Amino acid sequence: MSTIERKQTGPLMSKIVIHNGTVYLSGIVPSPEAEGKDITTQTNSVLEQIDALLQEAGTDKSRLLTAAIWLSDIENDFSTMNGIWETWLDPNGIPTRATVEAKLARPTVNVEIQVTAAL
Repeated sequence: MSTIERKQTGPLMSKIVIHNGTVYLSGIVPSPEAEGKDITTQTNSVLEQIDALLQEAGTDKSRLLTAAIWLSDIENDFSTMNGIWETWLDPNGIPTRATVEAKLARPTVNVEIQVTAAL
């Protein structure tokens, strides 16, 4: 039986799960300081957290496999978020991706991103 490693585990979820050479991150939302700010601030906050979580797991964004992005206002925020995302990505590690509009957990959260990466 293969090992499952969980990191930053709370009562409802783990932020990181590692299994069979794959790193799964939970959906990441902006830090409390970035909540309620513009989409640029919120997206940068989320991506900084993703970088830190991937590092904690022993990998990085060059090893991304897939991403899911939720925006509370895709019509107004997609272009800005997409520009930040494109700049942040490793050009040799472009993942599959889906981006949708959704009502997020709090009205002050405008973006949530979940990624999966290889070790």
